[in-house]
Amino acid sequence: MNQTISSFNLKIQLVEQICLFELSWGQGQHLEIKIPYPKTLNRFYQDWQQTYLNFYKKALRGRVEGTGQLSVPVDWHAKLVEAEAKLLSEFHRWLRHQDLFEIRATLAKAASDHWLVELCLCVTPLDLSRLPWEAWEIGTEFAAPGKIRIVRTPANIRSKSIQPSPRQRKARVLAILGDDTGLDFKVDKQAVKSLSDIADIEFVGWQPGQSSTELKTQIAKAITDPKGWDVLFFAGHSNETTLTGGELAIAPNISLSLSEIEKPLTLAMQRGLQFALFNSCMGLSLANSLINLGLSQVAVMREPVHNCVAQEFLLQFLRSLAEYKDAHDAMLAACQFLKLEKQLTYPSAYLIPSLFRHPEAPVFHLKPYGWKQKLKRWLPTKTEAIALGVLCGLSWQLSVQELLLDQRLWVQSVYRQITLQTPTNSPPVLMVSIDEESIKRAKISAPRPMNRRYLAQIIDQLALLDSPVVGVDYLLDRHQPENDPILANSIRQAVEKRGTWFIFATKNRSVDGWFEVLPEIADPNWSFNGDLRVLGYPPHYMSLVPLPEENSQQRLPLSYLLALGYWVHYESAPTATTIPKPQLDASSQLLSQVRAYLLETTTKDYGKVFSPKAVLHPLTNWAYLLRQWW
Repeated sequence: MNQTISSFNLKIQLVEQICLFELSWGQGQHLEIKIPYPKTLNRFYQDWQQTYLNFYKKALRGRVEGTGQLSVPVDWHAKLVEAEAKLLSEFHRWLRHQDLFEIRATLAKAASDHWLVELCLCVTPLDLSRLPWEAWEIGTEFAAPGKIRIVRTPANIRSKSIQPSPRQRKARVLAILGDDTGLDFKVDKQAVKSLSDIADIEFVGWQPGQSSTELKTQIAKAITDPKGWDVLFFAGHSNETTLTGGELAIAPNISLSLSEIEKPLTLAMQRGLQFALFNSCMGLSLANSLINLGLSQVAVMREPVHNCVAQEFLLQFLRSLAEYKDAHDAMLAACQFLKLEKQLTYPSAYLIPSLFRHPEAPVFHLKPYGWKQKLKRWLPTKTEAIALGVLCGLSWQLSVQELLLDQRLWVQSVYRQITLQTPTNSPPVLMVSIDEESIKRAKISAPRPMNRRYLAQIIDQLALLDSPVVGVDYLLDRHQPENDPILANSIRQAVEKRGTWFIFATKNRSVDGWFEVLPEIADPNWSFNGDLRVLGYPPHYMSLVPLPEENSQQRLPLSYLLALGYWVHYESAPTATTIPKPQLDASSQLLSQVRAYLLETTTKDYGKVFSPKAVLHPLTNWAYLLRQWW
C-alpha cells in the first residue's frame, strides 16, 4: 500500500428531487451522477431531530423553540435509538444506490492503494448538509484497507487560506466563554487548561456589570492581540443566522454576530489563527462563514448539543490534540469515544460534530515546543538511525576497519600525487626489515629467535652509516651463548665510537617485571628501554604516545623514544657537544640525563616536547578501548 494521501472532492447538490453527485480528483478526472432524493429521508431526519430534541431538551447550548409537553411519560432514549437506526438505515440505503457504484468503487480503490483518502465534501443546500454525512460507510462495501476521512467545505469561498509563517514559540489559545445561563463551564475551562503545558491559554468573557459595548470591544481586542493566536475556542449558546454568518450568545440577552467581528478575525488569521472550535449549538453557518473568510479549519456542532455531551466531546478532542494528533483525527477519536463509550448515556451524540476545512489548508495540529523539540531536530530519522546502526556494527569488525583504512590511505595517496605534494626530502627514518629473502641469504635456519650474530652485522653496518638513533624491535631477553658476546660487542663499539642512541624493545609480563634486554648485551645507563605494547585484540597498532606521568608502572613506548631521539638530534637544533652522549661507564640512566637536558634547554618535560596534536586525544583513547582503530 502506498504511504501517501489521495485527495478527492465531492460536490453534492439537491435540485428539487434530484441529487447531483460530482466527484473530481487527480489531473482533471471527473465523475457526475444524478440520483433521485427520497422524501422518506427527510421524514426520517425530522423524526430523529424531534426525538433528539425531546431527549436532550434540558441544558442545550442553543435556543430551541418549545417542543410541547406530553402528559404521559415517554422513553425518549429508546425512541431516539430507534429513530437513529431508521435514519441511518435509510441514509445508507440511498447512498448504496446502484448509480453511485462507480463513485464508491473509485473511492474504495483509492483506499486500497493509499493508506489515507481525504474526501472533501461540499453539500448544498443547508438542509441537505444537516444529514450525518460523516457516517457514510464508503469503503466497507469493498473492504478497502485504507482509511477514508470525510471533511466538509462550504459552497462559497471568497478568500484564500492564510498560512502563517513558522514561529518558534508555544501555541496560543484564546478561549471565549459566552452566556452560561443554564450551563456550567467548569469542565470546559479545565479541559482547555489541560493544554497549558504545550500552549499559552487566555480566557475572555462577560463579567457582571459589563455593558454590551464593553464586552464586544473586549472580545474584538483580544482576537486582534498582536502576538497572534493559533486556536480560537468558544463555549456557550450559538445559533444559525441567514445574513450575519451565525451568532454567539456572549452574555445574558447579548449576542455577537459573526459579521461584527469579521475584520478582527481576518486580522487574527493574518497573525496566525488556523483553527476554531465552537463547542456550541447549530454551527453550520458559523463554519461556512469562517471558511469563506479564509480560516483553515473549523469544528462545529450541527445540531443543538447537550452541555454534558459538549464537555465529553471537548475532553476527548483536546486530549488527542495534546498528543499532537491533527484536528481531523482528534475529531474522529472524540466521535468514536461518544459512539462506543457513551452511546448508552448520550445516544446519537457522535453524529453531531463536523469538521470544515479550506481546500488549500493542511490539517491543523499543535506542534511541540521546547528543548525536547529542539533536541528532536538533531535526532536521526528512522532511515538514518538504521544506516548509523549498520555502520557502527560493521565498524566493530576489524577486517572492515582495515579495509576502510586502506581505502582512506589510498585516496590520500592519490590526492597527494595529483596535487603534486610528494615530498622531495629523504625520509628521516629508515626501517630495516629482516624479510624472508634476507634470512635465506644469511643461511639462517631458525629465525625464531633471530640470530644475534646477524643482528650484530646489521648494527655494524648502521654504525658505518653514522646513524645517531637505532631502535631494535626484537626482544633480547633470552640467551644465545655463542652470539650474545658478538652482538654486545657491536653495540658497545657503536656507543663508544659513534655515541649512538640504542632503543631496545621491552614487554610487560603482566604479572611481574618485564621482558627486557639482557644486561650482558646492554645497560639502561647508556641505552633506552621502550615499551613494545600494542593496542587491540588481536594486536594491530603500536602505542605512539606516553601514558599519563602518574602511571609510573609503564615505560615510554618504543615508538615515542625513537621520535624523541630524532627530535633531540635534528629538531631541537643543539650543538653537537650538548647532546647527551651515552657513556659505557655512566652511573645514572640515560633517560634521566635526557630529561634533565630537555628541562635545561627547552624547559619542557620529555613527554611534552611534541605538539599537542601528537598527544592521544581522550576520545581516541576511548575509541581504542572499544577496538575502533580507523
